[in-house]
Amino acid sequence: MSEPPLLSVEDLSVEFKTRDGVVRVLESVSFDVRRGETVGIVGESGSGKSVTAFSILGILASAARVTGGRALFAGVDLLTASERERNRYRGRELSMVFQNPRTALNPIRPVGKQIADLLLRHGNVPRASVRDRVLELLARVQIPDPVRRYHAYPFELSGGMCQRVMIALAVAGAPRLLIADEPTTGLDVTTQGEILDLLDGLTAQSRMATVVITHDLALVAERCDRIVVMHAGHVVESARARELFTTPRHPYTARLIAATPRPRAKLGELLPIPGSVPDLRAALPPCRYRSRCDRAQSACDQAPLPTTRVAPDHVVACRFPR
Repeated sequence: MSEPPLLSVEDLSVEFKTRDGVVRVLESVSFDVRRGETVGIVGESGSGKSVTAFSILGILASAARVTGGRALFAGVDLLTASERERNRYRGRELSMVFQNPRTALNPIRPVGKQIADLLLRHGNVPRASVRDRVLELLARVQIPDPVRRYHAYPFELSGGMCQRVMIALAVAGAPRLLIADEPTTGLDVTTQGEILDLLDGLTAQSRMATVVITHDLALVAERCDRIVVMHAGHVVESARARELFTTPRHPYTARLIAATPRPRAKLGELLPIPGSVPDLRAALPPCRYRSRCDRAQSACDQAPLPTTRVAPDHVVACRFPR
């Protein structure tokens, strides 16, 4: 009997109230994450990747409202849980590495103290041992001279060092699930590789599940076990990484892959995706990719949008998959 998913997101829908109207940011988003695996969530900017993560953690902006669905984490629905119950999970069982560590870290408190605050907050380390545990975490994320860095402020550290501190914060409580939102943004190529190797190592050591949010397809191809493809607030396809890249079934996935630079490929060989993400305030057809799709037909306007399991672990939301 297979192990149940650690996280199961089912039909998650979110809307934002703005001065210009209601923006339906997510619609019926569903995917699973199993213990010990790395799942990549990919798509263009504005596809709803980060909003999905914020919904799961319960840290959406005040203008946002969850309008439907469930996010079951170890059997607990995080969407309907009280704030007190969510706080029992956040930072301990469930953690996040944010996209910009310089804005996520407290600029007027030494980084070592910030990690110590988290350990004391969750009470899983004796107060007398907290400093030693912080130094151990800083060393674990490969920060040189942890004793000196313990007293450093974020502005005294490089972007890569700040990201390492963010990872130390995220894993301090030994979480079962780590969400990394664009963890390599703004870092040089060498540092990107080091950060990703670090996350891979932490996942392997503790069977921690990891969700990596990115629009870098090369990253997920190399690092992820499964990939979830999002477009305009919909999950359009999900599959094992190798299968998704060798046999993409949704036209949007195929276009994303064709638009990704490849070794020795010429610039003229890249195929741009036509159009742009639709206005989510407008009345949209069941398939939000319809206006950009070269396979669209009149039947695409018929609701509901079908979701087809084309292989045991390969699902596509399209009326006319490839």
